[in-house]
Amino acid sequence: VQLQASGGGLVQAGGSLRLSCAASGGTFSNYAIGWYRQAPGKERELVAGISRGGSTFYAEAVKGRFTISRDNAKNTVYLQMNSLKPEDTAVYYCAVDTSRNGYYYIPRIEYDYDYWGQGTQVTVSS
Repeated sequence: VQLQASGGGLVQAGGSLRLSCAASGGTFSNYAIGWYRQAPGKERELVAGISRGGSTFYAEAVKGRFTISRDNAKNTVYLQMNSLKPEDTAVYYCAVDTSRNGYYYIPRIEYDYDYWGQGTQVTVSS
């Protein structure tokens, strides 16, 4: 499975960005997908996840501002980010879990994800 993340950029605080992660290889609809981010000097953290069945998870820091969605026909997952804050500045990565643990299962541990995209930089200026 190969993942290509895109959509990052520089935006002012309060602005919006939509990240995309296009997958190739394998059967996309079988995967749970997560968006992680890593800020300079910090550990990588799970921001949002979506299960095969469409259930979602959000970190407390982004609840109400970010929305994860998937389009299985396009083999793509999206992360809509609204009301961006300077603390959202990070490299954002998409990752897939191919284990098919459960239709509504969303891995919360980094090591449960099998494949990772290359990351896309999001910078939010104050």
